[in-house]
Amino acid sequence: MAHILLIDDDDDLRLAITTMLETEGYQVNQATNGAEGIQKFLDQPADLIITDIIMPGQDGIATLLEMRADHPNLPIIVISGEAAEYLDLAKQFGATAVLPKPFRRAALLEAVAKALS
Repeated sequence: MAHILLIDDDDDLRLAITTMLETEGYQVNQATNGAEGIQKFLDQPADLIITDIIMPGQDGIATLLEMRADHPNLPIIVISGEAAEYLDLAKQFGATAVLPKPFRRAALLEAVAKALS
């Protein structure tokens, strides 16, 4: 099954998303901000990245831009509970998909399956 890197500073949400994905058979690696996520990706490349936008340290937009520069075909799903403008910006910068928080389990799993297809 596919390997997913999940980057989000919210411990509870990260655990919930990890549980959802692992229940479906995905292998999930976690990071709490973009800089940590990029380092984890370099240590163990993933088939898909899911990243929040607003995080301390390196945010999701900077992470998206850095990953797009080095891995233009890597699917990246961006999630955010902030204003829709952030998600629109993520789309403009090459996000494969965007999901506003809160989202339903089905919406996340559908976005993941589509991004990996």
